[in-house]
Amino acid sequence: MRIDVITGFPALVAGPLEESILRRAREKGLVEIIVHDLRDYTTDRHRTIDDAPYGGGAGMILKAEPVFAAVESLMRDRRYDEIIYLSADGERFSQQSANGLSMKDSLILLCGHYKGIDERIRQKLVTKEISIGDYVLTGGELPALVLVDAIVRLIPGVLHDGESMLTDSFQDGLLDAPSFTRPPEFRGMCVPEVLLSGNHEEIAAWRMAQRRSRTEERRTDLMEQS
Repeated sequence: MRIDVITGFPALVAGPLEESILRRAREKGLVEIIVHDLRDYTTDRHRTIDDAPYGGGAGMILKAEPVFAAVESLMRDRRYDEIIYLSADGERFSQQSANGLSMKDSLILLCGHYKGIDERIRQKLVTKEISIGDYVLTGGELPALVLVDAIVRLIPGVLHDGESMLTDSFQDGLLDAPSFTRPPEFRGMCVPEVLLSGNHEEIAAWRMAQRRSRTEERRTDLMEQS
């Protein structure tokens, strides 16, 4: 898989890509993630990527010219399955969204900033708009990293234990069960006996019961959807 991230602030994105699972996935050649500085696609000496909105109002708007130049430059070399704009008013990102995007071969993630982007970018270039929640951030860089992390961990071979992701919260509409590790007793708190029993059938039943009760307690909306 290849993911291209277009941003006016590449330093906000680059650091996390060099850590943990994302770094290992890149080193293994399982995913190629390239961060593009939007300012490299400007034509003026100030490398301007934003301007005031027509009609007045607060905030600045990302200009159409550098974004079109960046996307069209990338599209000359390959076909992209989706050009995704990270937007507060996009469709809500979910585990199911991540599952679907992890099956794609190539994605462009466009990070907005300031007040927004020129609407003509959305009309002509963007194929999908995604929001990570009902709140506003300074830009699309952090949401882009959320998408990258959620997607990349689903690529076969990225996680050492592929079965682990199958029991992640939200994969089947339920939250995950509680987890414990050594020692079996800590400050008077003990690991449930069933987890120490070695009886895999009973452990599986316990975990499913815990998942259901935890979901009913914390996320009744998920139970209603299932």
